[in-house]
Amino acid sequence: MRILLLGDYSNVHCTLAEGLKALGHECVVASDGDHWKDYPRDIDLKREQTFRGNISFMWRLLKAMATFRGYDIVQIINPIFLDLKAEKMFRFYDYLRRHNKKVVLGAFGMDYYWAYVNTYMRPLRYSDFNLGNTVRMDPPAVLFRNEWVGTPKEEITKYVARDVDWIVAGLQEYWATYNEVPELRDKMTFIPFPIKMPPAPVVESREEGAPVRLFIGISKGRSAYKGTDIMLEAAKAVRDKYPDRLELKIAEGVPFARYQHMMDTSDAIIDQLYSYTPAMNSLLAMSKGIINIGGGEPENYEILGETELRPIVNVQPTFESCYEEIERLVLHPERIAEMKRQSIEYVRKHHDYIKVARQYEELYNKILAPSRPPRGEEMASHNHF
Repeated sequence: MRILLLGDYSNVHCTLAEGLKALGHECVVASDGDHWKDYPRDIDLKREQTFRGNISFMWRLLKAMATFRGYDIVQIINPIFLDLKAEKMFRFYDYLRRHNKKVVLGAFGMDYYWAYVNTYMRPLRYSDFNLGNTVRMDPPAVLFRNEWVGTPKEEITKYVARDVDWIVAGLQEYWATYNEVPELRDKMTFIPFPIKMPPAPVVESREEGAPVRLFIGISKGRSAYKGTDIMLEAAKAVRDKYPDRLELKIAEGVPFARYQHMMDTSDAIIDQLYSYTPAMNSLLAMSKGIINIGGGEPENYEILGETELRPIVNVQPTFESCYEEIERLVLHPERIAEMKRQSIEYVRKHHDYIKVARQYEELYNKILAPSRPPRGEEMASHNHF
């Protein structure tokens, strides 16, 4: 198959491309590298916010769009898959639709459905937009809600989601959210995020009395939204109480390669307070035998069919829960070796990039099968590229 993966979040598409290429498919990744994270890509669509940068971006984009034709599958990372205003996305999407066989949408992050459903329908006990029946009104949540609900971003999300051939959810909470939308349920599937395992991950023995090494990565402008501020506050409080038993390493706004290097010597990572499941950064850490303190709710294990491994230190979205779990790990370091071992096995079992690529391969073959009804023309009302 010829496959175009357009856009990237947290290295999802780049890693998936490696798996698909290993299976013999032709696969191209076109993205902006997820901004400052600078993930690898075949076609660079990064936009510098200067006059010359904007001119360069539009030239490269138009040149690239001329090659985005004749693919069996185009998978877009989000309804906003290019660094453009939502109003301009319709013509680029329609162009892809007209010149390629099938289009798949990733439910991998922020979009209208994620913001609306978790604000007003609340299928999750907690999320980026709700805590129980209480709607989050902290500034970042309000900002994202206002950005996606009742705006052109809502329009493009609905247009694309209803029009694509299939939607893939990468986390259990995205699966649960999209399943609240009746017209989308019949073209949805869950496929775990792909992780490329280290060549030979091993759990190194710890020295007697060595401090627990805790790592936290902070995304620019998203600390409060993702709960990193609360997790960091809890970690600092534990460190202050046990200065000889806990080391805390903080990475803020660093490129992906530097982030990995800083993380590699850690025992545990704290990440994603409001998540039910470990996302790409946490999974990458776990593949290296680093314990994840974050989202590990029962629903996460259920959707994977996992009944034995329990490597994740699950926290509730409160300071107290984070503090208690970090303190428990510090006071019981004898747990660390087994949790590291289970972390590696968990990622190998459910997220290995070749195994995940085979699941995508199966999905792509399914939607390319001639038995599927042809796409109607009723939604092609916008001007084409």
